[in-house]
Amino acid sequence: MISKLADALRFRHFRLSTKLIVTYLLLTVVPMSLLGYIFYVQYTKSIEEQIGEYMPRFLYQANANIEKHVNEFAALPDLLFNSDDMISILRRDSSQSRSDLNKDLFALNGYLNRTYLGGSNPDVFAVFLLSKNRLFQSSKLRYTGFDRDQAIAPYRYDVDVLDKAKVILPSETTLRFENNTPYVLIMKQIIDTDNRRVLGTMFIAVQLTFIDHILRDFEKKDTADLWVMTRKGEIVYHTDPEKIGTFDSSIGQYPILNGSFRANAPGGPARLVSLAQSSQLDWVLVHSIPLKDLTERTDLVRNVTIFVFIAIVLVTTLLSVLFSVRITRPLKKLSRLMKNAEMGHFQADHSLQSRDEIGSLARSFNSMITTTRELIQTNYRIEIRQKEAELYALQSQINPHFIYNTLETIGMAVEEGETDTVVNMVTLLGRTLRFSVGNKSKTVRLAEEVQHVTDYLTIQKFRFEDRLAFDIAQHLDPNGPTLYSPKFILQPIVENAIKHGLDTRKTLEIRIGIGQEMSARSGKQDVVFRIRDNGPGIQPERMAELERELRSESLLVKDSGFGLGNVNARIVLMHGPEYGIQLHSIVGKGTEVIVRIPVVTMPDEREDAEREERSGMNAADTDADR
Repeated sequence: MISKLADALRFRHFRLSTKLIVTYLLLTVVPMSLLGYIFYVQYTKSIEEQIGEYMPRFLYQANANIEKHVNEFAALPDLLFNSDDMISILRRDSSQSRSDLNKDLFALNGYLNRTYLGGSNPDVFAVFLLSKNRLFQSSKLRYTGFDRDQAIAPYRYDVDVLDKAKVILPSETTLRFENNTPYVLIMKQIIDTDNRRVLGTMFIAVQLTFIDHILRDFEKKDTADLWVMTRKGEIVYHTDPEKIGTFDSSIGQYPILNGSFRANAPGGPARLVSLAQSSQLDWVLVHSIPLKDLTERTDLVRNVTIFVFIAIVLVTTLLSVLFSVRITRPLKKLSRLMKNAEMGHFQADHSLQSRDEIGSLARSFNSMITTTRELIQTNYRIEIRQKEAELYALQSQINPHFIYNTLETIGMAVEEGETDTVVNMVTLLGRTLRFSVGNKSKTVRLAEEVQHVTDYLTIQKFRFEDRLAFDIAQHLDPNGPTLYSPKFILQPIVENAIKHGLDTRKTLEIRIGIGQEMSARSGKQDVVFRIRDNGPGIQPERMAELERELRSESLLVKDSGFGLGNVNARIVLMHGPEYGIQLHSIVGKGTEVIVRIPVVTMPDEREDAEREERSGMNAADTDADR
C-alpha cells in the first residue's frame, strides 16, 4: 500500500500540466522569497546605522540653535544702557522718599514693558529687575512666589556670575505663572562699567516656545520623542508637555551622552536613542524613535515586494496552466470562440501556427470570422449611404409652397415699393437655399445651423408679420471652442411648428433655447436645443404614434413626422441611442421639442474622407456624362 502511494507521488508520474506548474513554482517562489528576505534584513540594518550616525549631527545643530537663542536672551539686559534715565534710576540709593520711589517704579516698569515685552521678543513674558532692595517688574501673565525675600534672593549678589548669564530652572525657584506655563529664567547682573559697580540683577522669564519651534521644525514625526534635560536628568523641555519638569530615570543607564544606541524598553518596542550634549549649557538633547517607524518605508517596500511576488506567482501559475491547456485542449478554446461569435463578438482571432488538423481548423475559423466581419462592415456602410441619401433628398426637397409663398411675398413687396424688404428677403432666401443644397457635409458649425433657422424664421416673419413671433436665446460661452452640430436638425422642427401652429392660432410664438447641460446618463456635458411653441399641442394618440416613429430605424415616414424622424435617426446614427429627440406636449398649451447632441469641437475626420470619396465619385460621374 505504501509502495503504491510512493510510486504515485513520484514526479515522473505526474501529468505534464502538473509538472509545468510545479516547475514554475520552484523557479519563482523559492528564489524570490530568499532574495526578498535577505534584501529586507540588510536594508533595515543599513537604515538603522545611517540614522544612528547622522542623527547626533542634527542634534548638535539643534543644540547650537538653542544656544544661539539663549545668548540672544542673555544680551537683552544690556538694552538698559540705551536709556540714561533708567541707568540713573538704578544708580540712586534705595533710601528715598515714597513718592520718588513710586515714580522710579512707574518709569522703570514702563520701560521694561515697552522694551522687553513688545513684539520684538515674543518668547519673553516676564522681566524682573532686583536693585538695592527694589523690585522692578513687568509680566504678561500673573505669577506667584517672587519678591525680594523669596527664592530669587540668593542670586542678588552672586559675585561669581558677574557679567555672564545664568539659566535658572523652575525647580530652583518658587516662581510660578498662571496655568503652570513652563519657562526658564535668564539671570544676568547689570554692571555699571563707569563705576565698576553692580547696579542690580535682571531675571528674564522665557517660555519654551523657542525650543519648540526649533525642534518641531527639526522633527515632524509624531511618533518620535524629543526632550532637553540637564545632566542630572531634569527635563527642561519635552514634546509631551506633561513630562516637562519630571526626571528621566534612565539617564544613569545611558552608555553615552554623545551618539546613538539601541534601547530595548521593557514591554515596549525597541527604540533608537540619539544624544548630544550642549557645549555651553548644562543640557543634553535627546531624540528617541521606535525602530519600526524608521523602517516604515522599508516595510512599504517589503509589502509591495510581497504583493509583486504573489502577483508573479499567480501570473506564472496561470501561464503554466494556460500553456498546459493550450497544448492539451485547444479544441475547447475553439468551442468558446465559436460561442462568442454566436453571441455577436466577431473580434476573436485564434492565432495557431501549427500545421496539424487543429491548426487547419483554427485557420478556417479565422477566415470565417474575417468574412463575417467584412460583411457586417459592408452592410453598415450601405446603411450609412442610404441614410445620407435620404438626408440629401430631404435637403434638396425644400417645400415648394415655402419657395412659392416667399416669392409671392417678394413680389407684393416689389409692387408696394418696399425695396429694403425685397433685398432682405432675397438675401435670406439665397442664403437658405445655399445652406440647404450647397454643402453636402453631415456636420456644420453650430453657429451656421442657428443662422439657417434664424434666416428661415425671418422669412416666415416677413410673410406672416404679426401672426408669428420668435426668439432665439444662446447660453453658450462666446469665448469657448467652436462647436459642431449635425446639419439641418432645427429647420424641419420649426417648419412643423409653423405648419400646425398657424392653422389653429392667430398668433404663434416660437422660442428656441440653446445651451449646455449635464447628461444624467453619461455624466458629460451635452448641447441641448429646446424648441417651444404655443400651438395646439399633440393629442395623446398622435404623441404615441410619433414616439413609435422616432424609435423606428426607417426615415421613410410620410406626413409631418418625416422631418422629426429624419432628424432623430441621423443623430442616433452619428452619436448613439442616448442622443436624439424628445417630445413634450400639452393639448391646448403647446409643444416642446428637445434635441440633445454631444459636445463636438472638431468635425469627424472620417466624414472628411467620405466627403472626398463622394467628390471623387461625383467627378467620375460628370466625366462619364460628358
